[in-house]
Amino acid sequence: MADYLPEQIWTDRARIREVQSERLVRLLRVVNASNPFWQRRFTESGVDVASVQCVDDLQRLPVIDKQQLVDDQASHPPYGTDLTNPLVNYSRLHQTSGTRGAPLRWLDTPENWAWFLECWRQKFTMVGLRHNDRLLFPFSFGPFIGFWAAFEGANRLGNLCIATGGLSSEARLRLIEENSATLLCCTPTYALRLAEVAAQSGIDLVHGPVRMLIVAGEPGGSIPSIRGQIEAAWGARVIDHWGMTEVGSLATEHMDDPGGLMVLETECIAEIVSPESLQPVQAGDVGELLLTNLGRLGSPLIRYRTGDLVKAATRPSSTGLQLMRLDGGVLSRADDMLTIRGNNVFPSCIEAVIREFNEAAEFRIEVFTEHSMPQLRVLIEPVPTVTDLDAFLATLARTFKDRFSFRPQLVAVDPGTLPRFEMKGRRFHRSAE
Repeated sequence: MADYLPEQIWTDRARIREVQSERLVRLLRVVNASNPFWQRRFTESGVDVASVQCVDDLQRLPVIDKQQLVDDQASHPPYGTDLTNPLVNYSRLHQTSGTRGAPLRWLDTPENWAWFLECWRQKFTMVGLRHNDRLLFPFSFGPFIGFWAAFEGANRLGNLCIATGGLSSEARLRLIEENSATLLCCTPTYALRLAEVAAQSGIDLVHGPVRMLIVAGEPGGSIPSIRGQIEAAWGARVIDHWGMTEVGSLATEHMDDPGGLMVLETECIAEIVSPESLQPVQAGDVGELLLTNLGRLGSPLIRYRTGDLVKAATRPSSTGLQLMRLDGGVLSRADDMLTIRGNNVFPSCIEAVIREFNEAAEFRIEVFTEHSMPQLRVLIEPVPTVTDLDAFLATLARTFKDRFSFRPQLVAVDPGTLPRFEMKGRRFHRSAE
């Protein structure tokens, strides 16, 4: 264990870099001695691991992506070879959601998992968790990592934690009221879904007990229109946070500096690079996030391509912290960019426009090819109270035209037609016509 609390050095950039370098050297020494996956990677790339002595040397190491991990697990089922310890030493199994291809299985030792919970302790410090907060977790508690670590992390701090796996949305809303839950952890999509169900059931969320929602899994928590819709529906503060099954939970919005994600840089090394060249971008420019986690020694990832597009804030944080801050949170996925009539646009930008309109209950984005050209169609499910559907769609079409210089096909569907989601929303679909 370190002889300091990470938050004690968050205001000292030089000390942060020093800690990163110390932990990086230790990580490389451990994995190079006993992790088959990384031994093979280093040998194939011709890297002398001993030459990496500080953060500045990190770029000597190869970049890795999810497909390489998937291939490794397919060749060495069921867990692959990114295992630093004997299999008997691992005590936790999680897997990715599988929304973007084959799911990854990820194992953790007790030490790994303790590090994961420590990351959440730091994040709870940033968001201002109170000792009397009661946390409710409306997700399935299946093998997807979801909010498992948040649940156990808050429980270890002594907070009452309420699991609601397997319950309906109505039952979860009742538990919130009956137990006076003050903090909710879920996806932005499900926060809006619970608000929809509450409105249908006559439940007043604005005057209810929830004071804060910690959201993740989608870009929505940092998109003003989506964030505003959630906060208005709940009468509560929204806090965005970021993590991945395979790398850990490593960034959160600070309660006193909204609109971005603070990276836990004593627990990881974050790089922002061009998705094409993999070279660093200038501060303030958009690039892909690479992550090296420093405390998950039993199954680490080094220079991992997350596929998330971000940009580092260039202004100092009002908190005085010297941690990297991702301005606007996760902006989108690198592989989701659409080119429609010469315009580059991301699904998260489309959602941001739709969420400006309270008349939209749900939506679906469809990309298809017509006359060899990509076309965009958006299915819109209006709320039942919409009285002039044509006027709403016309206004929405004009807004798209103003923002993106093109109008997608807008198709209204009957209320209740489109699916609802408990975890990540799956509203973006590519097809061929």
